[in-house]
Amino acid sequence: MRTITLIIIHCSATPDGKSFSFESCRADHIRHRGFKDIGYHYYVTRDGIVHRGRPEESVGAHCRNHNRHSIGVCYEGGLDASGKPKDTRTPAQLLALHMLVERLKERYPRALVVGHHDLNAAKACPCFDVRFV
Repeated sequence: MRTITLIIIHCSATPDGKSFSFESCRADHIRHRGFKDIGYHYYVTRDGIVHRGRPEESVGAHCRNHNRHSIGVCYEGGLDASGKPKDTRTPAQLLALHMLVERLKERYPRALVVGHHDLNAAKACPCFDVRFV
């Protein structure tokens, strides 16, 4: 089993009102990024459904230099209708993300919960302060 020190929260950088389903994200990662599978371990759609991506035992492809020791969680959204960073999480996503992070913290009690932007200042992702997940 991998040693997990980080739970990294991401957004899909999808404008509010546009859909980017789990299947679409997976296809994008495979076709356009050349990954074997979706880069995230979990993907939370606007309806609050938590989709399993890569198995937790597998290294993700979501945050350069931090994939080997992290779990990647992404929510659908993160941009306003004009494409600017914004916390677009729905009430269903808020609840689902909170519950998912709680479960992950039980499994990995020493892991820090961080946003992608905390590890790469050039990113706005996940477009909210993860201390309040």
